[in-house]
Amino acid sequence: MTPITVNRYVLKQEDFDQLLAWLDPDRERAGRKYEEIRARLVKLFSLRGVPDAEDLADETFNRVTRKVAKIAPSFEGDPTLYFFSVARIVLREYASRQKPTVPVSSLRNKLPDESSSDEQPQLERELQALDRCLGQLSEDNRKLLLAYYTEEKQAKIDARKAISEELGLHTNALRVRVHRLRAILGKCVQEKLAESED
Repeated sequence: MTPITVNRYVLKQEDFDQLLAWLDPDRERAGRKYEEIRARLVKLFSLRGVPDAEDLADETFNRVTRKVAKIAPSFEGDPTLYFFSVARIVLREYASRQKPTVPVSSLRNKLPDESSSDEQPQLERELQALDRCLGQLSEDNRKLLLAYYTEEKQAKIDARKAISEELGLHTNALRVRVHRLRAILGKCVQEKLAESED
């Protein structure tokens, strides 16, 4: 299997398998527990006002997956508690790095008249970089990303479920795929912005 780079961490199938085994020896029960923990993390981040709580939930899972080989043999109790400990760290880091600039995930949703005149040039540069980077993706990947982030609330959940079914992917596989594409897109946008400053 091709490794997937997520936030500079290479997530391999064996890493994910080890995480599931830690959650429960029965793979089906482990999958349900994974979904349950993830839903609780998304809710936690949403209640703290994080615009894209799913990303922080994914980051939490990535960090736990990275450490599971070390912690699983000696960890006692419910693994959910460990996830929430890591989630607190992720949330603290997220809060400390918040800047007035617009995150890549919400650039398409931000209308120019919502910004002050001081933010307009930066927003315009970010939107132009995003458009160029979206243009570099394959048509299928571009359509997938735009469809994935189109709706809000329940409509968003329903739309993502429909995308999963259409592509024949489990919802977790779809999340990983979109997360990987966003990482590629984010890196591209940062490169384009750096080029425009030179």
